[in-house]
Amino acid sequence: MEVYEKIKFLRNFRDWSQEEMADKLQMTPNGYAKIEQGKTDPSLSRLEQISETLGVELAQLVGLNEKNVFNFIENFHNAFICLHNDSNHHQQSHHNATDQTTYKHELEKAHLIIEQKEKEIEKAYLEIAYLKDIIELMKKQA
Repeated sequence: MEVYEKIKFLRNFRDWSQEEMADKLQMTPNGYAKIEQGKTDPSLSRLEQISETLGVELAQLVGLNEKNVFNFIENFHNAFICLHNDSNHHQQSHHNATDQTTYKHELEKAHLIIEQKEKEIEKAYLEIAYLKDIIELMKKQA
């Protein structure tokens, strides 16, 4: 996974639009979109700002692989659990559920992929409807 793909994945995981992310980075939406499309290589300072905004270490962002993505998801989830549960109890149950965690990671991965594909399909349907409207307008003008 390329860095720009990781940035997009993590932004989508947080359910932020490109416009929201651009705003958080004090960038234009077009400038930010170019980063996610791989058309612009962000500077180191910009990558640091992006990693801070997304809540991941720069090293994780640059060296992120699928295993690290799910460690991020688990850590994100565990942070909320720890707010409500005794930390020691959570750690003990975590060690006892290593196999379950592996399966959980795979399940989360599948859910995230499905969710992303559903969003892409929804956007495609909207684009098709928009293009149909354009065709109808063009037919009326002809």
